[in-house]
Amino acid sequence: MKYPKEYLQEIKNRLKISTVVSKTVSLKKRGKEYVGLSPFKTEKTPSFTVNDEKEFYHCFSTGEHGNIFDFVMKTQNFKFGESVKFLSNLAGMRPYTFSKEDRIREEKWNKYKMIYAKYVEFYHEDIFKNPLAIDAKNYLKNRNLNIEEVKKFKIGYVSNNENFKKQIFKEFNESEIKDTGLFYFDEKKKKYVDRFRNRVIFPINNISGDPIALGGRILNNNKYLAKYINSPETPFFKKGSNLYNLDFTRKLSNNINNIFLVEGYMDVVGLSKNKVYNAVANLGTSLTTRQILSLNQFFQHIIVCFDGDESGYKAALRAAENSIIELKPEKEISFLFLPDKHDPDSFVNEKGKDFFENFSKNNSVPIHKFIFNHYSKDMDDNPSSRAIFEKKLRAISSTIKDEFIRKYVLEYFLEKIYELTPNTNVKYKKNYSKITKSLKSTQNYYNETKSLKSIDIKEFSFLYILLKKSNLIKNNFNLIENVKLFSNENKLLFEEIKNQTNNFENTEIESLKIDQSLIDRVFKYASIKHIIVKNFNDDQKILEILSELIRDLKNYELELRIIDLESKFSKDLSETTFNELKELKKLQKIN
Repeated sequence: MKYPKEYLQEIKNRLKISTVVSKTVSLKKRGKEYVGLSPFKTEKTPSFTVNDEKEFYHCFSTGEHGNIFDFVMKTQNFKFGESVKFLSNLAGMRPYTFSKEDRIREEKWNKYKMIYAKYVEFYHEDIFKNPLAIDAKNYLKNRNLNIEEVKKFKIGYVSNNENFKKQIFKEFNESEIKDTGLFYFDEKKKKYVDRFRNRVIFPINNISGDPIALGGRILNNNKYLAKYINSPETPFFKKGSNLYNLDFTRKLSNNINNIFLVEGYMDVVGLSKNKVYNAVANLGTSLTTRQILSLNQFFQHIIVCFDGDESGYKAALRAAENSIIELKPEKEISFLFLPDKHDPDSFVNEKGKDFFENFSKNNSVPIHKFIFNHYSKDMDDNPSSRAIFEKKLRAISSTIKDEFIRKYVLEYFLEKIYELTPNTNVKYKKNYSKITKSLKSTQNYYNETKSLKSIDIKEFSFLYILLKKSNLIKNNFNLIENVKLFSNENKLLFEEIKNQTNNFENTEIESLKIDQSLIDRVFKYASIKHIIVKNFNDDQKILEILSELIRDLKNYELELRIIDLESKFSKDLSETTFNELKELKKLQKIN
C-alpha cells in the first residue's frame, strides 16, 4: 500500500533537507545553498549541493539528485518504507501503519481538515460582507490592521447567523463535526452551539498550512467570558505540539537564523504588519519541549519575547526552565523583555521595525543568564538561602540533555555563585580551577569539529596514542615506521616527536621542545581519547586501535593515489596507467 501524500508532505515540511543531509555530510553555507563533499564519491573539491528552498540535493560529480527520501535510501541503503519510518521518527511524527484503524483515522483526518477549511473560508469572507461584522472590523481597525494582514492570516468573524451551521451539518455527520471542537452540544437548549460565536477568529494551521484549530477573541468585555479561547484538544490538534504561524515562518529559515516566540496572535499579526515576519506564538499554554524541537528544526536562535508585565515575566521564566532542557551547542535561546505595559504588537507599532530589531540585538539575555539573574534576586545573605539557591541551579542544569551544554551551564552557575559568595566558597575555589570556555566556545568547538575532515580526526587519534603511550610505541616502533600523515601541522608534529625521541628510544614525551599549540590540538580533537583513557592499561586493546588507525591512514593514501591516476588516465588513456590503477584498487580491497 502507498503512504498518503499528506503524510509524506508532512515529513518534508517538518524537516529541512539540509538538516537531514548534515547528519551524513559536512555542509557549508554558500549563498542560498549548502555545499559539501559528495557522499557518493571520494573527492577533494565539493561538488555536492543542497537547496532547502527547492527541497532537493544534487551531486555534480555523479549526477545523483533527489529529495530527503532519496537521500536516505541511497546513503543508508534503505528501501522507501524504511526511509519513511526513519524520517518520520526524526520529524517527531508517529509511524504510519496500514491497519484498518489507520485507514479509518486517515479518513477522519481528511474530513476534519475539510470542515476546518470550509469554516475558516466562510467566516473569513463573511467579515468583509456581513453587516453584523461591523464591530469586528472596527476592532481590527483600532488594532491598526490593514486588509492585507487580515487576508494573509485569514482572520474572520463568527456572527450569530446560523446559515453556515445548517449547511455544514448537511454535508457532514454529527460525529465528524463534534470531533473538530467547533461546536458543542448545549444540554439545556438541546442543540449544537458554535463555540466561537461573536468572536474574531485566528486560524491555527499545521506545518503544511491546513487549518486544524482556532483562536477566538471576544469583542465586548464580559467578565463571564474569557477574552481569548482556543479550540479544545482533539485527536488531530494538540496545543503543546503546534505554533501559530510556523507554517509561514519555516519558509523564511533559508535566509533568517532567528525566530521571535511571542504570546499572542495579535503579536504575530502586528509584527508582520511592521515587516517583522519571523514570529510565531505558542497557544495559551506553557512553552513545551515539542515546540522548541519544532523551532530548532528550522532556526538557530529562538528569542522569547513575552509581554512586559508581571504575568509575561512569569510565563518567560516557565518557558526558560522548560526550554533549557533542549539547548544544544549549535542552537541559542534568548529572552527579550519589553518595557512595562508593552507587548510586541504595541511596541513595534509605536517604535517601528528597525527600533524593535535593534532593541532585540542589544537587550536579549541568553537563557542561562536569565535563569541565574532571576533566582539570585531571591537569595538572602544566609547559608540556608544560599544552599537552596545553589541546589535549584544544579537541578535546572541537570535537566539539560546535551552533555556539553549541561557541563558549561553548571560551570557558569558555579562561577557566578562564587562571585556572589566568595567567603563561603573557599573549598570550591581550591578544588575548582576556572575553565575559561563559555557556552559560546562550546558552540565554536562544535563548529570547528564539523569543519575537520575525517582524516584529520584519525591523525589526531594516531598522534594521541603516540603521546600518551610512548613506552608501548617504543616496543612496537615497527608499526609506525612507515606511516604517512597528510596535514602539514600533524606531519610536523609527527616528525618532531620521532626526531626528539630518537625514534622513541627516549620516552620522556613531557620534556620535548615542541610547539604546545600542536599538542593542544591533538588533545582537543582526538576522538579516541576517551577509549584510550578507559583502556589505558590494556596494551593489546590499544595496539588493536592503533593498527586500525594505521590501516585507515594507508587507505586514505591509496585513495589519493587512485584519484590522481584516474585523472591521469582520463587524459592519456595509457595502458601503463590503467594497470597501475588496477593494482592500487586491488591493494585497497586487501587493506
